[in-house]
Amino acid sequence: MKLDRGWMWCVLLLTSLAVAAQEKQLEVDVSDVDEDMDLDEEELKVLMAEEEDEDEEATVNDEDLSDEPDTASGKAGTDANVSFQVTYKTPVPTGDVYFAETFDDGSLDRWQLSKTVKGDADDDVAKYDGKWAVEQLKENKVPGDQGLVLKSRAKHHAIAAMLDKPFVFQDEPLVLQYEVNFQDGIDCGGAYIKLLSATDNLNLEQFQDRTPYTIMFGPDKCGEDYKLHFIFRHQNPLNKDLEEKHAKRADVDLKKFYTDKKTHLYTLVLNPDNSYEMLIDQSSVSRGSLLHDMVPPVNPPKEIDDPNDSKPEDWDERAKIPDPEAVKPDDWDEDAPAKIDDPDALKPEGWLDDEPEFVPDPNADKPEDWDEEMDGEWEAPQIPNPACETAPGCGEWKRPKINNPQYKGKWKAPLVDNPNYQGVWKPRKTDNPDYFEDLQPFRMTPFSAVGLELWSMTSDIYFDNFIITSHKEVADRWAADSWGLKKLVASANEPGIFAQLMMAAEERPWLWVIYILTVGLPVGLAVLFCWPKKSDDDYVYKKVDLPQAVVEEEEEEDEEEEEEAAADEEDKAAEATEGATAAATEEAEEEEEEEEEEEEADAGGDNLEGDDDEEEDGEEESKAPERTLEDEV
Repeated sequence: MKLDRGWMWCVLLLTSLAVAAQEKQLEVDVSDVDEDMDLDEEELKVLMAEEEDEDEEATVNDEDLSDEPDTASGKAGTDANVSFQVTYKTPVPTGDVYFAETFDDGSLDRWQLSKTVKGDADDDVAKYDGKWAVEQLKENKVPGDQGLVLKSRAKHHAIAAMLDKPFVFQDEPLVLQYEVNFQDGIDCGGAYIKLLSATDNLNLEQFQDRTPYTIMFGPDKCGEDYKLHFIFRHQNPLNKDLEEKHAKRADVDLKKFYTDKKTHLYTLVLNPDNSYEMLIDQSSVSRGSLLHDMVPPVNPPKEIDDPNDSKPEDWDERAKIPDPEAVKPDDWDEDAPAKIDDPDALKPEGWLDDEPEFVPDPNADKPEDWDEEMDGEWEAPQIPNPACETAPGCGEWKRPKINNPQYKGKWKAPLVDNPNYQGVWKPRKTDNPDYFEDLQPFRMTPFSAVGLELWSMTSDIYFDNFIITSHKEVADRWAADSWGLKKLVASANEPGIFAQLMMAAEERPWLWVIYILTVGLPVGLAVLFCWPKKSDDDYVYKKVDLPQAVVEEEEEEDEEEEEEAAADEEDKAAEATEGATAAATEEAEEEEEEEEEEEEADAGGDNLEGDDDEEEDGEEESKAPERTLEDEV
């Protein structure tokens, strides 16, 4: 088959589109990495050059890492789970920080495990005996990088560390950032962090759920409720009480961050102008104001309902009342039943009125240990009556119930507008004795330690790369040197687009319909419009033998048509013969009349001539009809 010029153009067009889409995808992947890591073009080139530099790269096996972790020196490594080589160096803060922790040295010397018990739990589960460890990630490992892992399930965990210096809320922002990976998913539990208030009696060995904190931030999940907490404790300037203020829920669906088993970066930014922003993987998921977007509000209302005000007894707040002038109709029967017996129903033929529906089981035997004095008279268990199996029914027949057409129910007067309606009563407003106005809620209680106080039904929750600073760019650079590499490794180890589509379809089978339409529709259109068409000259027509049944039917129809045509011809011939005979008769009569007229005209002539003429005329008359009939026939 020859391809026409249109088909060749279609092939070229589809090929160019596929190549362009692949190049665009590569550009998007590189731009995404660049954007997420916040690297400029020059820094990205340096990073790629480091990865390609084989002289400076050292190979580190998993066994070597577990036995002799040499991460503090910043050596590079490789891992069997990584599809390409990466160079990892322990990140170092590029600016002023209050706290920074990578766990790459493999120790918890800086951290203090809690030795107390939970205040509101039973003694057998109140201990903070959950285990912690410093380990690498299970999947998508970055050789040389380690983190803090919560190891126990269904236990209380508490661990804390002091800051390098206390953070005081004055004129600089607060930037809190750390990484979390739910390596085994999460059933019920949290991975939030607490910034412990700077108090004189702060003792990390006694760290528990009731230890005063200034801010709590991080992910939490139980059931199908996925949360990202941001809670701060605000001090009432009047009575000095502390009250928790909760930020509004995130603006995006958080489920994927708990289920994809990837490392995610959680960031909280608080500004001196009372604005806040929460980010996941450097993308904003919620923002607002400490003055307007917290629950309950920081500042109480200026006026409140007067607690001493009460609704008057004659206050009528009914918008509608029964019509006092309405009267129940005389034919309204409130006692009529809603259902009545069907008067048209007939008992089915063969109904066994004298047979019970259930009979004692004839095969049942009284138990040997049956004591009639203690258990009473024994009776065989009831079974369906075998006689009723073939009958339409047994027992007393009752008519089925139908809706009563006369049923109207309880009569009620229709509702009309209440002429005495006064509206819904509300107590009058009065000044709030507890009112205050704090226009600087950002200036919270200073904090001097960071702690994790958690309970989880899932183990192996991974924490890493904590940083507390006043400069967002410092946190971004820290993330690029740590979380950015994890993201690169995870992206490189992700299955292809086809495998991802298959996995998605396993979870949601209805996606197969979309896949078929997405693939089949363009292919069908391409075949429809691009497939070369044959010209009329290319077609070779073949004679096709008709089925035998069709041939026989056609022969019978031909015979019937021939018989009908023959009958029509015979009828026409008969009609023609009859017409010819009648015409000949009429002509003969006309000739006779003419001859008689001629004879009368020639009367008195010669008799001889007359006789001769008569004889000749007689001969002509006798011969003329014969000729005429022969000619007509």
